[in-house]
Formats: sequence, structure tokens, C-alpha cells
Amino acid sequence: MGLALGSALECAVEGVPFAEGAGLPAGIGVLLGVVAGAVLVVRRRWPVAVVLVAIAVTPAEMGFLLATVGLYTLAASQVPRRIIGVTTGMSLAATLIVTLMRTHQGVGGGMSGTRIDTWFVPLMSVLASVAMTAPPVLLGLYVGARRRLMESLRDRADSLETELQLLAERAEERADWARGEERTRIAREMHDVVAHRVSLMVVHAAAVQAVALKDPQKAVKNAALVGDMGRQALTELREMLGVLRAGEALGGSVRAVVPLAAVGVAAAAAATRAGAAEDGPSLAELEELLGHSRAAGMSVELSVQGEERAYAPEVEQTAYRVVQEALTNVHKHAAGAGAVVRLAHRGDEVAMQVENGPPPARDEAPALLPSGGNGLVGMRERVLALGGVFVSGETEAGGFRVSAVLPARPAVPAAREG
Repeated sequence: MGLALGSALECAVEGVPFAEGAGLPAGIGVLLGVVAGAVLVVRRRWPVAVVLVAIAVTPAEMGFLLATVGLYTLAASQVPRRIIGVTTGMSLAATLIVTLMRTHQGVGGGMSGTRIDTWFVPLMSVLASVAMTAPPVLLGLYVGARRRLMESLRDRADSLETELQLLAERAEERADWARGEERTRIAREMHDVVAHRVSLMVVHAAAVQAVALKDPQKAVKNAALVGDMGRQALTELREMLGVLRAGEALGGSVRAVVPLAAVGVAAAAAATRAGAAEDGPSLAELEELLGHSRAAGMSVELSVQGEERAYAPEVEQTAYRVVQEALTNVHKHAAGAGAVVRLAHRGDEVAMQVENGPPPARDEAPALLPSGGNGLVGMRERVLALGGVFVSGETEAGGFRVSAVLPARPAVPAAREG
């Protein structure tokens, strides 16, 4: 607004000599100058129109501030460069023509008798017109480019902030997913570690109750087995739960935050405590596993096809767990039924199947074993995690069959020391 008032005042003053030279009343020149100079108010909205008005009043030798500010605003605006170039050229041409005429008149009238070279007037006119046009245009281009650069940097900063926020949200989602996966793994490890032994304990306890009066020696033997399995189960539980309580050993009010991964490691360590291999139970311990079920009174047959060989630890452990959980389900849901375990070593895969017949009719009530429905789910998760195939379902004879096929990943030989 201040620039518009200054421009209106300037053009009003310059309108007086223009009116006198044109033979018009001074008031008309002043009014024309005020109207022309006040156009500067709309320079930000219509910069091209302001420059065109400045070009129009250039022959009247008014509007220097109007032309200067108009060209600056036009160059600094978002108007296409082509329009800026054309408008600037028009302003330069108008200024050059008016300057050339006034310079020629001044030289011709004020320097009579003095020889002036023919190049002096055009040169001075060009220098004057360029001096009045180029500075505001160049300054406007610089300010406009800098403004657009700042806006671009600001937009980029905003987009980066949004992207970082999205990345943080995705990281939090991935962390939640990882925690959920770790909880699932811990639950699966604890189920595999404890469920089998506790199931055998319940079966042996029921056998003790059944033969306590008929065969005291067998009852004592079964009771000893129950005690051994109970102690093993408690030891494995202590190893897993001890990780959760590790923070209490720090003392005071400072408690360590135990990651879920540590619990999973402890669960896996507890699961492999009884095995000889460091990487967990393996197919080499399958006969010992079947012996536990036979000791509980189950008739279990083992059929092995193909040449036995070592597999990767995760394959060995998964195959062992599938057979273990399948036998546990036989104890739970088909007490007294026989089972057949088939193991096939093929070229690029290893397959296992556990099939049991229907439970026999019994006079006494079978031992009630609680079931959480997680056994088949855990087996399926283990097998699918290795890219294998898992199938389970009832047989036509009324029994149940669990089958799994795992890719045969060869074991990596350990490096020799020395």
C-alpha cells in the first residue's frame, strides 16, 4: 500500500508537465497520474497488467516507480518465463524509444554549434533504458528463484517428516508383529517341552492307580517313571521361567527388561537339554522318544525307509517335534491305541507319518488329559516355516493320521580346530 501511494503521488506530480505539454488542464494530468500510479496496488495479483500500464504511461514520462516495482514483481512471480521475457522486452523498447527521443531533443536543443558523434545519442539511450529495466528484472528473478527454492526445501522437509512418521509407524507395526511372532514361538516351545512329558506322567499315574493292588512292583516302577518325568519337566520350566525373572537379580528398584527372544532361546535350550546335540533333538533320538511311549503302555512301531543321513538342525528338530506331538495326541485322545511311525529318507526331502488306530473299548475310564488345541497348530507352523507340507486328519478305520514332508537341507559339517 505504501508503494502504491508513493507511485500515485509521483505520477500525479509528473502528470502536471504532461498536461501542460499536451494542452490539457493540470487537474486531468494529476488525475491520470493518480489512477496510473494506484495500479501498483494489484501488482501481486496481476503483475502483467501493472507492467502494461507502466508501458502505456512511459511516453508521458511518468511512472518510474510504477515501472520499476512492476518489473520486479513480475520477475519474482510464478508467471511463465516466456511472458516475463516478452513483457520485459516491451518495457525496454518503450523506454528506449522515449529515452532516444528525449536525448536527441536535449542534444539538438541544448548543444547547438557543438559537434556530436552519431553514435552518442543511441548509445546513451540504450545505456539509460537498460539501466532502468535490467536491475529490477534481475533482482526479481533472483528473489523469485530463492523463494521457490525455499518453498521447495520446505515442501521437501514436510514430505521427509511425513515419510519419517510413516517409517516410524511401520517400524512399530513390525515390532508388534515381531513380538507376536516371538510370543507364538515361546508358546510353541513351552508346549513341546512340557506337554509330552506331562501327558506321559498322567498316563503312568493312571497305570499306577490301576495296578497298585494287583502288581505292586509294576506300580512302583511306574511311580518312579512319573517322578523322573516330573523332575525333568520342572527343571525345563525353571530354565524358561528363570529368564523372565533374571531382572530381579539386579537388586533395588532397577529391573532388567528381558526380551522375548531370550525367553525363546531359553525355551529352545530347555527343549534340547536331554538331547546330545547342541542344536536340539534330532532324528537319532527318535528311538528313545518311542521308548517313553512304550514304557507308558503304548504299542509303537517304527518303519524307516531309505538311507539315513544327517540333515540341517532345524529339519532334524522339526521332524522330531512332529513325531513327539503326534504321539502326545495319541496319549491324549486315543489312550490304549497302537501307533505306527513311518520315516522316509528321499532324495530331496524327508517325510514322517504317525498313524494310530481307534482307541479300544475299556471298562475303566481313561486318564483325562486336557487339550488346548495348540498341538496341530504348532506342528503346522513349524513345517510351513521350513517350506514343507503338513496334512492331518482322521482315517477310514476311525484313527488319526499326521503326515509331514520337509525339504532335505543337508547338515553343515563343523570346522575342525587346530
